[in-house]
Amino acid sequence: MSLTSGQKKIAVGSFLGWSLDGYDIVLMLLVIPSISQLFFPSSNPAFSIIATFASYTVTLIMRPLGSVIFGIYGDKFGRKKSMIITILGFSIATFSVGLLPTYAMFGVLAPVLLILVRLVQGIFAGGEWGSGAVLTIESIQKQKRGLLSGFLQSGFSFGFLLAAIAFQIITILYQGKAFEEIGWRVLFFTGIIPGIIALFVRFSMKESPLWLQENNKKVIQRAHLRKIVLGVHKKEFILCAAIMTGLVYMYHGSISVMPTFLQQFVQIGKGEIANLMIYATTSSWLGMIFTGVLSQKIGRKKAIIVFCAASVLASIPLGLIIFQNNHFVIPIMIAFAFIISTASGPIPAFFSERFPTALRNSAAGFSYNAGLIFGSWSPIIAVYLMTVVPREMTPIALGANIIIGAIIVIIPTILSKETKEIELN
Repeated sequence: MSLTSGQKKIAVGSFLGWSLDGYDIVLMLLVIPSISQLFFPSSNPAFSIIATFASYTVTLIMRPLGSVIFGIYGDKFGRKKSMIITILGFSIATFSVGLLPTYAMFGVLAPVLLILVRLVQGIFAGGEWGSGAVLTIESIQKQKRGLLSGFLQSGFSFGFLLAAIAFQIITILYQGKAFEEIGWRVLFFTGIIPGIIALFVRFSMKESPLWLQENNKKVIQRAHLRKIVLGVHKKEFILCAAIMTGLVYMYHGSISVMPTFLQQFVQIGKGEIANLMIYATTSSWLGMIFTGVLSQKIGRKKAIIVFCAASVLASIPLGLIIFQNNHFVIPIMIAFAFIISTASGPIPAFFSERFPTALRNSAAGFSYNAGLIFGSWSPIIAVYLMTVVPREMTPIALGANIIIGAIIVIIPTILSKETKEIELN
């Protein structure tokens, strides 16, 4: 890619952090059907699953707070320092989930502890994307922003892929009741491994040259949140937050809810689900890189709109075919993931190009994570919709929920300005 060794370290360090984020989130999604009764026991399995999804959702809705805290820190003290703190906190929190007692051990304190750990994790995760995305985009040439944007954003799906592989291995090693007793804990313990690798890479990274330049001029701005939400950048913030609301709604209402859809409604076994998710997440990983590269050729706006429009057309038909669980399920899962989960590839570049260096970390990070406030409720809404309709209607409920997210994305994207040729300042 004609990058210097320093640029490669920054790109890889940011990618690994976002991969850990995807790894942790997907571990939770993959084990929800198995651990729901361990933390939220009920005679109604649907209630237990929805309650466990709620504990997963709190991780997402705490991210805006984390983005504010670490965005301000990153603008004031540097992107690199912020990234070292977030990956350390995030890794420890992931590992800690595996240590939690179940309801049978501690009663109501068990779900309370689960929610508290996920809250803390959400704060560290909220600071992860903004610092990594901004540092990467600030450190490379304009012509490579689209490619690196897609590469960085694809880290989440790469983490999803690693989690699916780990899930498949652990379900083989710990079969039946053994998985519910110890297997799920081992899965969360493994989350410390990518965190340690990312931490070592980040210590060797260089700071953003644009941030160093602004810091030397002593022009790093204060009162970030007010300037972003109420000041001159208000319009950009609102549009970015709306775009992310829809993208988060689409992703978490499709790929993230897919393990539960496959197990509870299509009635596929754990091993086969892991296999299908490996195909799907590989497709999503490569698809985000593709949309990032495409955005460098046709523009950020067009790349996002094309894939969202395709999602509107394809989500229900593809969902119906997956529901039939026939011989075409693997290629259809690949197509489903490629079309519906990859529109966010241009986002690291698209958001970073909209704000000045002095508050870019805060603005891009908070805009991105603000979309989680409403968008992150998509899995709960999807599961609820699928439980209240007849079984044969569940893929239609799944697809309709995705279409809602796609429409939310398309409208603010149309209203946004194109940024592909903008010089960072």
